[in-house]
Amino acid sequence: MQTVSKQWRLLPHDPATVDRLARETGLPALLAQILINRGIAERVAAITFVETPMKGLHPPERLPGAAAAAERIWDAVQAKRRICIYGDYDTDGVTGTSILLQVLTVLGGNVDYYVPNRLEEGYGLNIEAVRQLAAGGTELLVTVDCGIASIAEAAEAKRLGLELIVTDHHEFKPELPDALNVHPRLPGSEYPFAGLSGAGVAFKLAWLVATRAAGGATVDARVRERLLDAVALTALGLVADVMPLHDENRILVKHGLARMKHRPTPGLRALIDAAGLGEAASIRAEDIAFKLAPRLNAAGRLGCARLVVDLLTTPSSERAKDLATFVEGQNQQRQQTERKIVAEAKEQAAQYDGQPALVLASPDWHAGVIGIVAGRLADMFARPTLLISIGADEATGSGRSVAGFELHAALAECDSELRAHGGHAAAAGFRLDPSRVDALREKFVAVAARKFPAGPPVPTLTLDAEVTLASLTLKLVQSLDGLEPYGMGHPRPRFLAAGLKLVDPPRKIGQGERHLSFRVSQGGTRMRAVAWGMADRIDELAGDGPISVAFVPKVNEWNGYRNVEMEVVDFRVGAAPELV
Repeated sequence: MQTVSKQWRLLPHDPATVDRLARETGLPALLAQILINRGIAERVAAITFVETPMKGLHPPERLPGAAAAAERIWDAVQAKRRICIYGDYDTDGVTGTSILLQVLTVLGGNVDYYVPNRLEEGYGLNIEAVRQLAAGGTELLVTVDCGIASIAEAAEAKRLGLELIVTDHHEFKPELPDALNVHPRLPGSEYPFAGLSGAGVAFKLAWLVATRAAGGATVDARVRERLLDAVALTALGLVADVMPLHDENRILVKHGLARMKHRPTPGLRALIDAAGLGEAASIRAEDIAFKLAPRLNAAGRLGCARLVVDLLTTPSSERAKDLATFVEGQNQQRQQTERKIVAEAKEQAAQYDGQPALVLASPDWHAGVIGIVAGRLADMFARPTLLISIGADEATGSGRSVAGFELHAALAECDSELRAHGGHAAAAGFRLDPSRVDALREKFVAVAARKFPAGPPVPTLTLDAEVTLASLTLKLVQSLDGLEPYGMGHPRPRFLAAGLKLVDPPRKIGQGERHLSFRVSQGGTRMRAVAWGMADRIDELAGDGPISVAFVPKVNEWNGYRNVEMEVVDFRVGAAPELV
C-alpha cells in the first residue's frame, strides 16, 4: 500500500486587511497574515491572542458539577476521610491525578491515588479496582480523565457505599453514571469552552477546592505554589492529549510552559533534563508533544504509569532523577517495539489496498504501543485505522481516525462485535473476543465505505503564505515565536517557496540514513533544507529542474552561529505546485 500524497492548499491573502492589522498591532505583516488565517482579524482580539493573560481563564465554578464536587471534597478533607484519586494511565490522566493529589495534600487531605495497569486492567474504572479500593477503606473516589461512560462501575461503587465523583472530558453514553459528574459538556451545560482535557478539568476542580478552603479567591502562599505547579502539569496533559490550543487551553499552555522552564518541580526538572531540554532557551508545546509526553506515555504503555505520578509529585531531586532515568529506559524500549510493529503493520496493510479503512491484528503486538502505530498508519495511508493485539482470551484494540470520520461513532455501529469501547472522534480504544476480529474488520470497513463512498478524502496540507527565501531573515523567523504556543487548532505556520533550484545533490543523513538534507537557492539566497523521514524520496530530486517546498522555517544554532533553515514538510518537482 502506497503512502498517500497530500494536496496543497494556499490560504487566501487580502493585502489590505493584512496591512491594516499589522499597523494596528505593530506586528510584522507575515504574523498579521497568520492571525487572519486563524480567524483573528481585529486589533483587540489579536493583542489578546498574543499576550494571553491568565485573567482570561473562565471561573472554575462555571464548570458543570465542579462547585458541588469541590464542596464534597473539601468536606472530606476536613473530616479526614480517605480519598483516592483514580486516574487514567496516559499523560493527561497522570498529570490530572498529580494535580489533585498535590493540591489536596497541601490542603491537609488524607489522599492517595490509583492508576490502573494498562496491560492487566485496561482503560478507565474497573469493577475489581472499585471493590479493592472500597475494601481497603477508601471513602471518596475521584476519577480523573475517565469514568463518564462507567455506568456499571458507578453502580457497584454505590452498592458498596463508596462516594464517587467522576471528572472526565471524553464522550459519554445516553445514560450518565450514578455519581457526581464534572464534565465541560454535560447535558444542559453553558460552560463557554468545551475543549478541556482531563488534566484541565482536574485543574479547574483543584482550583475551586483551594478557593473553597480559603473562603475566597485569595489562597495562601503554599497552596498558590501548588496551583502554579498544576498549571505546568495541565499544559503537559493538554498538549499530550492533542486538545485545541485556543480559549483557556492556550492560556494554560502558555503560562504552564513558562512555569515549566523557570520554576519546575523536581520531577519536571528531571524529565526535562532527560529529554535534552535542560539548556534550551525555552520549552515549547512541540517539546511536550515530541519529547516530554512520549516519555511519560511510554511508562503507562508498558504498565508502569504509577511511577509517573511518583515522578511528577516527588519533592526529592534524587528520587526524581532515578525515576526519570527509569522512564527514559521505558521510552527507549517503547521506540524499539514501535518500530517493529510499524514495519509489520505496513506489510499487513498491503493485503487491504483499496479498502477505505484498515483493521490490522497480530498476537505479537504489544497492547500498549498499538495506539501510536495506529496513528502513524492513519496519517501514512489517510484512512481510519484500528490495530489489535490478540491475547488468548481477549483482544485489545486502539484506533486513530482521519478528518471527517468520527471514530467513537463508528465503533458504536460495530458494538455487536465488541465487549467494550470508548474514546472520541479522533482516537478510541476497545476490547473484543479474538474470534470476532474478522467480523469487526468487515463491519468497520463497511461503515467507512458508507461514509466515504468515493474512498477516503485526499488529505490536505494547508500553507499560510508564499514567501521568498530572501524574506526569511533571522529576525522575522524569531518573531514567529510571538504566536506561541502552537498546536492543535493553531498549528505552527507552514509556508510555500516555489521555483527553487537545487544547489547540491541531496544526501541521506541521520541514524539509518532515514532523513534527507539538501540546499536550495532562489534569487541569490541559499538555504539548507532538512526533510525528516523522507530519505525514500531521494530519487524525486535526481533532476536539475526547479522544485517547490512546503516547509517550516527554523533557527539552527551551531557553535554560536545562528541561521535560518527549512524544515521540509513536503516537496514537489516543478516551478509552481498544483494548488487546491
